[in-house]
Amino acid sequence: MTDLAQRFPENPILLPKDLKSSSAALQVISLLNPGTFSYQGKTWLLIRVAESVKQREGFVYVPVHNSEGTTDYIEIPLNDPDLISNDARVFRYKGLDYLTTVSHLRLVCSNDGLHFEEPEGYPTIFGSGPAERFGIEDCRVSQIGDTYYLTFTAVSENGVAVGLKTTKDWKTFESHGLILPPHNKDCAIFEEKINGKFYALHRPSSVDLGGNFIWLAESPDGLHWGNHKCIVKTRPGHWDSARVGGGASPIKTDQGWLEIYHGANEKHQYCLGAFLMDLEDPSIVRARTIDPIMVPLETYELSGFFGFVVFTNGHVREGDKLTVYYGAADEFVCGAHFSVSEILAVLTPV
Repeated sequence: MTDLAQRFPENPILLPKDLKSSSAALQVISLLNPGTFSYQGKTWLLIRVAESVKQREGFVYVPVHNSEGTTDYIEIPLNDPDLISNDARVFRYKGLDYLTTVSHLRLVCSNDGLHFEEPEGYPTIFGSGPAERFGIEDCRVSQIGDTYYLTFTAVSENGVAVGLKTTKDWKTFESHGLILPPHNKDCAIFEEKINGKFYALHRPSSVDLGGNFIWLAESPDGLHWGNHKCIVKTRPGHWDSARVGGGASPIKTDQGWLEIYHGANEKHQYCLGAFLMDLEDPSIVRARTIDPIMVPLETYELSGFFGFVVFTNGHVREGDKLTVYYGAADEFVCGAHFSVSEILAVLTPV
């Protein structure tokens, strides 16, 4: 397998211990999958911070947001026959699924793209309302004009959906609710209109028919989405055989719209690949990588809260250099450099 990533020697660049918990009752378990953007001459990350209740021996505590926006806890004895807890990420209790952590979004910024700190005066973004009761996750950030579009995964007992917020100054936000209903995630809006329309990648799912495929949607205003088309599917026997999902906003090149995506196999091992969409009609996929462009290789990618994972939904481009910020092993924030031309060179026409 080809691995084109030039990892930061300093990886991981952020660890769970580097950020304080949002309350004394919670502890930071993982830092995951940051959205990335440039603002006021700095590189910013919008990190998913996953927290959990400090556990008491013999019990598990499941954190959930209540209607007031604070956190409640469901206490379950470990010996309860209705509890299934063989996945570090999800508990199943009395036929319902609960996350073992609750996530919010936290801003950090950097002058050099390597050393990050939390700035003063910028809010933490928490889930609120019934559609976000189990938290908000994996935000993609797209800039169109002077407006930043934040698409994120909203999680509740009713399913996994796509929420949207917009901002111009990162201090005040307008919430637009759910723009795509369950079950959907991995939504990234293109950073310019094509023929007068907004476009976005997203990932609806079905457990019975179809699969975890990447779809394309279009919109007249960035809020109301339709004309959905399935454009990238899983490939049996490959590294992306079980699921695929889009990363950050597609990158405009002379050859087409380049998208870095994640794929996983039946063992839930996550790698990164790429595909290329037509410039004028992004529903047409021109090429795709056969092998991954990044594979979990380092210890911090192979071992953590959930090992053998590299997952990105944020990058910064400077000419041919693409700096990708990614989550490793569902626990650490890391960085790597890629060459856009090298990625384009390993694409195979479809």
